[in-house]
Amino acid sequence: MADKKIGEYYSPPPKMGKWEGFRKFIWNSETSQCLGRTGSSWAKILLFYIIFYAALTGFFAAIFAVFYQTLEGDKPKWMLENGLIGSNPGLGFRPMPPEANVESTLVWYQSSKEDNYKYWVDETARFLKSYEELPNRNHVNCSFEHPPPEGKVCGIDMLGFAPCTLDNKFGYNVARPCIFLKLNKIYNWIPEIYNDSKSLPEHMPEELKNHIKEKQSLRPNETGVVWVSCEGENPADVENIKARDYYPRMGFPHFYFPFKNIEGYIPPIVAVQFTVETGVLINIECKAWARNIIHDRSERRGSVHFELMVD
Repeated sequence: MADKKIGEYYSPPPKMGKWEGFRKFIWNSETSQCLGRTGSSWAKILLFYIIFYAALTGFFAAIFAVFYQTLEGDKPKWMLENGLIGSNPGLGFRPMPPEANVESTLVWYQSSKEDNYKYWVDETARFLKSYEELPNRNHVNCSFEHPPPEGKVCGIDMLGFAPCTLDNKFGYNVARPCIFLKLNKIYNWIPEIYNDSKSLPEHMPEELKNHIKEKQSLRPNETGVVWVSCEGENPADVENIKARDYYPRMGFPHFYFPFKNIEGYIPPIVAVQFTVETGVLINIECKAWARNIIHDRSERRGSVHFELMVD
C-alpha cells in the first residue's frame, strides 16, 4: 500500500501553557479572531441581537400603548361590582397602633402618664393634619340643602369635632379617648340612605334607631346620612362602655358622595369619644349603615373592630 503523505493526517495543535492559551483565545493573530470569532462573525451576531431586541421592545411598547388607551387617568376602568374593591365600603379607624405591632388593633395606654398616652395624641394629630394640608381650591361649604356644585368638593370644619381636639389631647388625658372613623373611598359609590324610621333593619342598635327617629321628627332634612354605630362586641364589653358621643354627627353626610377623584376631595370622618371602665380590655365594633352596605364580621365588611384598654 502506498505511503500516505504526512499532510493527509491530523496534526495536533502545539502544546501551550494556560496563560499563553488564554492570550491566544483573547486574540489570535494567525486567524484574526477575538474570543474565538472573527470581526465579521461578531458584526453579524451584534446586528442580529440589535434587530431582535428592537423588535421585542417595539412589540411590548405597542401592547402597552393599546392597553393605556383603554384607561382613564382620573377614574378606574372597572368600577363597583365589576372591580376588585367591589361596592361594599369598609370602615377604618385612627389612631392606629405603632408599626411594630402592625397586625394589632389595640389602643392601650395609661391616662395618668403623659409619656404613655403621648403617642396616641401625636398619631391622631398627624392624621388630622393630613386633612388640613390638603389643597382647598375646590372646597366649598356644604350642607344638606346645598350639596357641592359640579367640579367642587365639600370641606370639613375641624371645629365641629370639639371636644375631640388637640387642645383637649383628644380625651386621652381623662380616660375618654376619641377614635376617628372614616369610610373607605369607592369611586362612584352612592349610599342608599336609611332616612325613614319605619324601614330600619331589625338588627340596627336601638340607640341609632332612636336617633334617626328623633332626627326625622325634629330635622327631617338632616337624615341624609350614612349612619355610624359603635357597640361592645360581647355583653361584658357592652357593660364596660359607659357612654359614647359622636362628633360632629352620628355618621357621614350624603353630600360627600359619590367620590369622583376631584382634586381636594376629603373623605368624611366621625369622632367617637368613649367613656369606658378602666383596667378592662373592651372589644368594640363600629358599623356603617346604609341599604347597600352589607355587614360581615368575619371579613370586616361595612365595619371595623378594635380593642380599647385604659389603665
